[in-house]
Amino acid sequence: MEIILVEDVTGVGQKGAVVNVKPGFARNYLLPRKLAISATANAGNLYKELQRQREVQEDKRLIVARVAAAKLNGTEVNIPAAANEEDTLFGSVTEVDIAEALSKAGHHVDRTQVQLPEHIKQLGMYDLTVRVYADVTATVKVWVVRP
Repeated sequence: MEIILVEDVTGVGQKGAVVNVKPGFARNYLLPRKLAISATANAGNLYKELQRQREVQEDKRLIVARVAAAKLNGTEVNIPAAANEEDTLFGSVTEVDIAEALSKAGHHVDRTQVQLPEHIKQLGMYDLTVRVYADVTATVKVWVVRP
């Protein structure tokens, strides 16, 4: 049975390829999961329309991400943390703490978006990168201060 792959399928082919698979595999696995469509006369046009719609949606997401990154870029947040006389923290500042501080400042940021090479264990100012979308990032300043 000939099908057009809508997504990459390991061991079958890449997205957009016309492949020949067993009818049961197509009927029971690929078609119900919307990984492929039947290769009929209208399927090529349908695939092109689906691809165009995905590109439009991706462009919209990218624009929204760039706007969010522009608002987030240059934001400064203070995170109070207890420290000893040598400015070493008793605990550490993690991605969760930074995400919460940015959320309180009015920017919705998930902890997985904060790119922190290692937990912060000293008082001071840190420039961190926040990954807003695939290739869209913003730089924020985090001040770790005494409470």
